[in-house]
Amino acid sequence: MKQSNHHIIQIDGHSIAYAEQGEGSPVVLIHGIPTSNLLWRKVMPELAKTHQVFAPDLLNYGKSDKPVDANVSIEAQSRLIVKFMDKLGIKSADIVAHDIGGGVAQLIAVNYPDRVRKLVLIDAVCFDSWPIPEFIPLQKAVAEEDMSIEAFLTMMRGFMPQGVYNKAAMTNEVVDLYLEPWSSEAGKKALFRNFRRLNPEYTQAIVGELKHLPHETLIMWAENDIFQKPAYASKLQETIPNAKLIWIKDAGHWLMEEKPEQISGHLIAFLDGK
Repeated sequence: MKQSNHHIIQIDGHSIAYAEQGEGSPVVLIHGIPTSNLLWRKVMPELAKTHQVFAPDLLNYGKSDKPVDANVSIEAQSRLIVKFMDKLGIKSADIVAHDIGGGVAQLIAVNYPDRVRKLVLIDAVCFDSWPIPEFIPLQKAVAEEDMSIEAFLTMMRGFMPQGVYNKAAMTNEVVDLYLEPWSSEAGKKALFRNFRRLNPEYTQAIVGELKHLPHETLIMWAENDIFQKPAYASKLQETIPNAKLIWIKDAGHWLMEEKPEQISGHLIAFLDGK
């Protein structure tokens, strides 16, 4: 994504960064933790050939504001995305989401169904699939207090490559890209705030509503995802009506890094009804 395509808008007194590309029917891309809208940098240009694509940084992520006292649960982020759409005059859009962004998208589909045209969930948190075991110890206040910025960055540099099947896809440059927002004491504190708001109560509470979603839904899942287990993909497909499941072979959780052309192709085919 070119820097010229990046913008800032104000929502509830906070600066929210987003990228925008293309023309056509709107698509909103929602990232997860600990990424940013850069997760979509290899996918967005292809979608933008036929769609107007928006990729916001969630509050407390990427280049968006990182307030010390804001609610950054997926429930609050779902309301933020709806306000983001309001601000940009987007009445409804195709929603494409990954990881905790997928939890945000499920809440939008349940609570604001008219704002969603088609729904795409990619290795998404759902039901009781999260927080992942690696993050649970980090939700304790003492974990942040006892961890220096150097130890924190070393931990994250070890964590990121675990999310790919082909380790060559998670180069040092890619890791640097994702860790840049967290590579300061303030950034470290912001990510720990995000860790502490990982709570499955929100996805557990809407299981009944998922069974009645009217939206045509695509579920894409990496066969080798160790963070969001593949069994949850099948459970989502069984729960959501009109849901199609596509497996992505030889890929892990950060599958947009490993299989961007394949992901783009499936998205375009689904969103354009091919």
